[in-house]
Amino acid sequence: MDYRFCPHCGRPLILAEVAGRVRPTCFPCGFSQFPDPKVATGVIATRSGRILLQQRRHPPGKGLWSFPGGFVDAGERVEEAALREILDETHVEIRLEGLVGVYSQPGQPVIFIVYHGVILSGEPSPGQESLAVGLFSLEELPPLAFPHDVEVLRHWKERKTSPP
Repeated sequence: MDYRFCPHCGRPLILAEVAGRVRPTCFPCGFSQFPDPKVATGVIATRSGRILLQQRRHPPGKGLWSFPGGFVDAGERVEEAALREILDETHVEIRLEGLVGVYSQPGQPVIFIVYHGVILSGEPSPGQESLAVGLFSLEELPPLAFPHDVEVLRHWKERKTSPP
């Protein structure tokens, strides 16, 4: 939430440097807004060596392909959000196998936490947020929605092929 007025004393906030960043600040009472990041999760789910991707129904990246995923609700465990999102978007149940990585970019409010999972049950089919779903080999990927998708896949492949 971006404040224009101090939630404590009601005075207008002014932009000032606080803790090394410019933030909305109220000097009379000392309030400074520290915006919270958004946390999202995604899953590289596999079956028989193929990767499950969804074609996005909504912007950003509408019509392009990406991993099933979405935002973590306040108070929700990240792993539970990953399981919820993949079931909602692709109708499959998975077992999480481990963390692929945590991704963020300067100036972007989203922290993206990616897991690897194995499909346990269900036939992939589009949920309400997906136009289509499919299983793809790394050599036949459709157009991906986000620049970080390539980096995420590279990290997943490196972890998969590196010795324990």
